[in-house]
Amino acid sequence: MLAYLNSLVLFQTLYTYPENWRAFKAQIAAQYSDNRTPAFLSNFPLGKVPAYQGDDGFCLFESNAIAHYVSNDALRGATPQAAAQVLQWVSFADSEIIPPASAWVFPTLGIMQFNKQATEQAKEDVKRVLTVLNQHLNTRTFLVGERISLADITVACSLLWLYKQVLDPSFRQPFTNANRWFVTCINQPQFKAVLGEVKLCEKMAQFDAKKFAEMQPKKETPAKKEKGGKEAAKPQEKKEKKEKKEEKKPAPEEDDMDAADAALASEPKTKDPFAALPKSTFVLDNFKRSYSNDDIEKVAIPHFWEHFDREGYSIWYCEYKYPQELTQTFMSCNLIGGMYQRLDKLRKNAFASVLLFGTPNNHAISGIWILRGQELAFPLSADWTIDYESYTWRKLDPNSDECKLMVKEYFLWEGEFKHMGMAVNQGKIFK
Repeated sequence: MLAYLNSLVLFQTLYTYPENWRAFKAQIAAQYSDNRTPAFLSNFPLGKVPAYQGDDGFCLFESNAIAHYVSNDALRGATPQAAAQVLQWVSFADSEIIPPASAWVFPTLGIMQFNKQATEQAKEDVKRVLTVLNQHLNTRTFLVGERISLADITVACSLLWLYKQVLDPSFRQPFTNANRWFVTCINQPQFKAVLGEVKLCEKMAQFDAKKFAEMQPKKETPAKKEKGGKEAAKPQEKKEKKEKKEEKKPAPEEDDMDAADAALASEPKTKDPFAALPKSTFVLDNFKRSYSNDDIEKVAIPHFWEHFDREGYSIWYCEYKYPQELTQTFMSCNLIGGMYQRLDKLRKNAFASVLLFGTPNNHAISGIWILRGQELAFPLSADWTIDYESYTWRKLDPNSDECKLMVKEYFLWEGEFKHMGMAVNQGKIFK
């Protein structure tokens, strides 16, 4: 990735690359705060941008941390309550906006392969995000308080490429409050100093296969002749052709790949922890389709118990260890969603229903996971060790009445939930 230097304000340096919306947060915050500190170039061990350095050797390498550091007190939140609300919206941008925005926008920019299912899901997630913003801004000018804060800067920057690339007039029309707020933000002098004139999308951008192909790194072609101009030996050429012919296999159509397949295809191959397990008779994808499309109580749950493979899969109950630290239900729901979003590589072998119980400042999280194999799956791969240690885990006996009741209640999101002692507030499904 080609990097360049972009001056925040006098003598401050931010390492980034052109049109990096993560860097925009820090740049706009600096425009409001006008922190003037001498800076110099240095290497950052992670090799990531944006990255910040001051003349005293103080370095930061995460965009939210940089934006917070260069902000003044007004941007961060003048009171503890306001500061917490700012943090809430910064977390909201990271967990709820950035993943679907990337999945939808990046293919239109030619930097990610198109996946129809992932894009359609991203569109629905973006609608949900805009609905939340639209409702919140129904009686407010800005997200926190009566002035621009780091919350507005972060959320607006996270939405920037959506508004520029794919949110055409018909898509954004229902979200008038969110649109008004976004246009207000980008027309502030401090935003314009960084972003310039932002033109809202008129026609929804689509995936361009040619552009994607052009942006892929070119593969080196083997030399046709050896040193001295002599052609390589004929038998070697035949051997290479034979090897190439054996290696060539038809690639799966991208439209047939789901989000989990796309994530697996884009990463280096790692050993499958389930490779040694015998093939299961339980087709998890069939159950997931039934759960999504059929009556859950009358069709999906009976389908589950009819086909469930007690040897090939296991059922686990989990409960969040630190309920005393949970405050806003909004943030707790993000906690669940954040874990899901980073577990794409487990989707083919897992299903979960994790619920939030209670009310603000008095709530808890617990759920049911269906996992391949008889061991708790998360420690089996470095890709899956995501937040699982924040939960207690108990393997359930699928033949017990307790397990059957829990499966029913957690799949339906309704019931007595006697073990929790609280009513269901909301929940999230991992599928």
